[in-house]
Amino acid sequence: MAIFLIRRGWLAALTVTLIVSQLAAKPHTGSTHSAVGSRYAVATVQPLATDAAMAVFEEGGNAVDAAIAAALTLSVVDNHNSGIGGGCLCLVRTPAGELLAIDGRETAPALATPEMFVVGGEADPRLSQTGPLAVGTPGALAAYALLAKTAGSKPLSRLLEPGRRAAAEGFAIDKNYADRLKSNAKELGKFPATRAVFLDAEGQPHREGHPLVQADLAKTYGALIENGPDWFYRGPFAQRVGAWMQAEGGRLRASDFATYKALRREPIVSTYRGRQIIGFPPPSSGGVHVAQVLNLIERYELSTLFEDDPLTATHVVAEAMKIAFADRAHWLGDSDFVEVPRGLSAKSYADQLAGKIRLKRVTQVKSHGEPPEWRQDVFGRHTTHIAAADAEGYWVAITATVNTGFGSKVIVPGTGVILNNEMDDFSIQPGTPNAFGLVGAANNAVAAGKRPLSSMSPTLVLDAEGRPLMALGAAGGPKIISQVILMLINTVDRQMSLAEAVAAPRWHHQWRPDVLSVEKGFDPGLLLGLLDRGHTLTQLPTAGVGQAIGRDAEDRLIAVNDPRVAGKSAAR
Repeated sequence: MAIFLIRRGWLAALTVTLIVSQLAAKPHTGSTHSAVGSRYAVATVQPLATDAAMAVFEEGGNAVDAAIAAALTLSVVDNHNSGIGGGCLCLVRTPAGELLAIDGRETAPALATPEMFVVGGEADPRLSQTGPLAVGTPGALAAYALLAKTAGSKPLSRLLEPGRRAAAEGFAIDKNYADRLKSNAKELGKFPATRAVFLDAEGQPHREGHPLVQADLAKTYGALIENGPDWFYRGPFAQRVGAWMQAEGGRLRASDFATYKALRREPIVSTYRGRQIIGFPPPSSGGVHVAQVLNLIERYELSTLFEDDPLTATHVVAEAMKIAFADRAHWLGDSDFVEVPRGLSAKSYADQLAGKIRLKRVTQVKSHGEPPEWRQDVFGRHTTHIAAADAEGYWVAITATVNTGFGSKVIVPGTGVILNNEMDDFSIQPGTPNAFGLVGAANNAVAAGKRPLSSMSPTLVLDAEGRPLMALGAAGGPKIISQVILMLINTVDRQMSLAEAVAAPRWHHQWRPDVLSVEKGFDPGLLLGLLDRGHTLTQLPTAGVGQAIGRDAEDRLIAVNDPRVAGKSAAR
């Protein structure tokens, strides 16, 4: 990724124009993928996962069943992004109007310490990103089991079957998967069981079209079907992983699996232009900061501003993102361990911060703000997204991850399961950027049993009467938050169709580094205007991948998968 440090007068006008024209080139996206139906709908990043969800629907399952089946299939066919060796956040609206937030975020092992990634007084991010020290206790399977028991209608064994079959019979690697293998081949080759699955006899990554069979993973799924999640958390799987970790210098043990619990959380409920926005609370930062940014921009008539002055509209949204991410770096962490102020998502706090936004010039945000009653009013103690809904009234948003591509790169021999590298989502040392360039403070420091801060932002949108309008979310590290915000702005303010809202070019600001990231596809004049207002621009090949389900005026369900990847949406 090239960062263009362009300020007025720094470069000749011709050079600036050439760079801006490169940024303004057409985005590399396929046609928009959407489907419309009246009974049920689903969207995922992988056709096999969407097909698994649709088969569950056709057997009478609800949207919860379908979403879990999709997630467990993605754990096989898209396991560079997510899997049962990672974590997830699940947000559901039931037909009775109940809101469920189930936290399957990974936890730090009991033996974890703040010093475990520090060598010679300096943090070494390589230790938190690759290998045994990088792995947190997986929570995804526990969350899916709890969700299936709470709101599903099918046994978990049925929902595991499509993934088992895909692992045993194999599937053709698509271009996205092949590209991920190529870019991670060196690290994947460091671990024998991982190398045996993803590299050929010469140590080269499998290419597009290769039929990938994962026999050990199929056996793991088969054991789960036969024995249930206890086999994973309190049986042979945990024991095998714990023994390997102890031998290889990791901190994860079988006892960490045995004590892991998926948790029910209280969703964050905010409003935006008469709609209810339902987000996920800490350890997700997404629900807090989606609400915070929407509160900041609600004072602007964006529907008119994007029409009459798109430069100012884009600038305002970018500045609001920057302010929110400064707060994220300081305040956010696992609310079971640290005090995270509820006031971050308060409209009164947005009123306090609004003065920082200048319409014609970038504002230097040096540090975080102080939300109201921050001492007293606190929360109680590489990624994929699945969106699903049905006519019965179940609306589901699940975001799942193993963190960066192929997580820690570790497969413990005999398991077939890619293990996460979520320890990198902690602040391994204050001010040290993680793999996504995010910095953090003491609230997100490593501690035994603690859940690392996440950008995952599963989101539901309801009308003023509580009727569901949309389920959405995204993948892309911190860009998840900006994607959700922009999809909401595009549908609510800019009156785009859901398909247009998902496909539209995106921009992102995360405070540190102090650059505005943009996808291809922007008007050259708008980009020059952003430079003139003091922004430094960086080009993003893609600003993440989003999925969404919407409901139109005729009560039809509209499923949209992001055209940036070859996923699939389906509806009946």
